[in-house]
Amino acid sequence: MSRAAINRICAALPGAEVSDPWGGGHDAWKVGGKMFACIGAEGTGVSVKTADVETAQMLIAAGIGRRAPYFHRSWLLLPLDAPEDELR
Repeated sequence: MSRAAINRICAALPGAEVSDPWGGGHDAWKVGGKMFACIGAEGTGVSVKTADVETAQMLIAAGIGRRAPYFHRSWLLLPLDAPEDELR
């Protein structure tokens, strides 16, 4: 899935807004000022917030993604080649 496709999914959510808070080409998606997804400048994947640490750990153990660098343990990094249904 491409960066543009992920941005389309995020943009379709009610109240979603994108910004580049760190500069350099990041796409940080927020609703009500709270970030829920971020694509890094290098675009190797999309970091998404899960409900809690346990959910992130379960998805990591299932091989869906890996721990998102630079974020809290409740965040998961999904590769750009992940199936679209996993990104929705």
